[in-house]
Amino acid sequence: MTQSLTIEERIQHSITKVAKVVFPTTINHHSTLFGGTALAWMDEISFITATRFCHKPLVTVSTEKINFTTPIPSGTIVELVGQVSRVGRTSLTVDVSVYLEQMYAEGRTNVITGQFNFVAVNDEGRPVPLF
Repeated sequence: MTQSLTIEERIQHSITKVAKVVFPTTINHHSTLFGGTALAWMDEISFITATRFCHKPLVTVSTEKINFTTPIPSGTIVELVGQVSRVGRTSLTVDVSVYLEQMYAEGRTNVITGQFNFVAVNDEGRPVPLF
């Protein structure tokens, strides 16, 4: 990606999608996806999205508006989608949506949403401009 891309082009190029199976090793005592595992997956997809957007070292500084709307049972598929939603001088926000899909049925449902905020940093950990 070159410096000449517009912000909107960078956003489109950095959209990241990952599908995962909810295996028994990722569930809790209710036989649904453990919330901490879902958050780790969301943080990872948001970090990949943010890095693809600006190609700078980044740190997660906060999360907000994490909403779990539906339990995710073992033996299902989830798709995580990350997209940059806000761009500042040194920081950006990535929206992450998690979709639930049954293995043997069509369709999907948005079951988790959240926002992850990142800051670009230098070798000393100080904020630097995204571009």
